[in-house]
Amino acid sequence: MNDLFASIITAGAGLTLKSYLVALATSLLCGLIVLLATSFKNNVTKSFAVTVLLLPAIVQTVIMMVNGNVGTGIAVAGAFSLVRFRSVPGKAREIASIFLAMTAGLASAAGYVGIAILFTAVISVIMLVFSLIPIKREREYELHVTVPESLNFDGAFDSIFKEYARSSRLVKTKTSSMGSLYKLTYILDIKDCSRSKEMIDKIRERNGNLEISLCTAPEENEL
Repeated sequence: MNDLFASIITAGAGLTLKSYLVALATSLLCGLIVLLATSFKNNVTKSFAVTVLLLPAIVQTVIMMVNGNVGTGIAVAGAFSLVRFRSVPGKAREIASIFLAMTAGLASAAGYVGIAILFTAVISVIMLVFSLIPIKREREYELHVTVPESLNFDGAFDSIFKEYARSSRLVKTKTSSMGSLYKLTYILDIKDCSRSKEMIDKIRERNGNLEISLCTAPEENEL
């Protein structure tokens, strides 16, 4: 049992073709496990799927090449510092999958293939279990309200929000129409969605019947 969790890379022999191929196969297997766990009951893009699948192998190879070589490590750090990530923030589950894939790659790079597979399998099973548990979460909505310049919007709708929402917060304010109008964005946790029209009607009475829109808040607000 102890041999299962021992490193396949011995201190004297160093990195060999056999140990590298075993570590690479382990990384790809871990990436596949993470991808299957992430995509279960969850829509993932093709680019994200490829990233999760290949990330452990990429991390494993980089760490193996850098190991014990300070000059190579500095060069790799400089190369990665030039990379700029322009993608939008992902869901919490996708971010956890990225970290899981990186950890599996690090374990494989150290030669601990048994630990890499076991850790990836255990965490993936936990992710699957939580995907099957019907956990009730707060559904947040974005409320966009246009108000005239003459209206002091600070606390103007608090009494309405208190009646129809569990919580509310103002997240964005901007001017419009040469400063004659203000556009406010609130995040609401609505108590009963069937009463949304009542809430909007009451807001219309206070904002002079100007534009109001209500939509589901983006999932990026999970974090």
